[in-house]
Amino acid sequence: MIEHVYRRVAASRILSEVIVATDDLRIATRVHDFGGKARLTRATHTTGTDRLAEVAASLDCDIVVNVQGDEPLLDPRSIDELVAPFASDRSLQITTLFRRIHDLAELSNPNVTKVVIDRAGFALYFSRSPIPYVRNPPGGWPPLYRHIGLYAYRRSALLVLAALEPTPLERAESLEQLRALEHGIRIKAVETEYESFGVDTPEDLEQVRRLLTMPASS
Repeated sequence: MIEHVYRRVAASRILSEVIVATDDLRIATRVHDFGGKARLTRATHTTGTDRLAEVAASLDCDIVVNVQGDEPLLDPRSIDELVAPFASDRSLQITTLFRRIHDLAELSNPNVTKVVIDRAGFALYFSRSPIPYVRNPPGGWPPLYRHIGLYAYRRSALLVLAALEPTPLERAESLEQLRALEHGIRIKAVETEYESFGVDTPEDLEQVRRLLTMPASS
């Protein structure tokens, strides 16, 4: 799976380098075997953000993109969308992606992170629970959004974020992006049309295997 993710990320037009950050020598060896780059990190990190920051501390760059290793169906164009806002707004610190929810079953799935967004396009909150709570559905549903777990950071903001203590909401929801919001760091949310499918369960893995073996449509 890690090779699928690596090759899709490397197909992005906007990235200058792709590195797998891992504390597992087996993963690093596999990455090197297929010609990729990997960095071994400390095994004490509790979140992917903290692991990413360890590697980013030694890089000479402005923007760092975080792609989790469980996204084998990632469309490289979504990475380009993720990074694009930094070019026109020097004040941005973090960006992430979202898409509209069309299947209401996703609202009750705790493996699907939901996000609500303000009028300026910044994330207000992320949750595994259904948000917003719709008290009067006959009055009409507001837009419902699913978070896509890709992030781009100013390198300086990433290093600051990783140095902060985990926060109560972060611990409660097990969503590390809440650490940024609780500390007042705004996250720009970019709507994408590209689907992504994170592997969270054995059933997810089987579904991805089926999708990867399906013949491409003409």
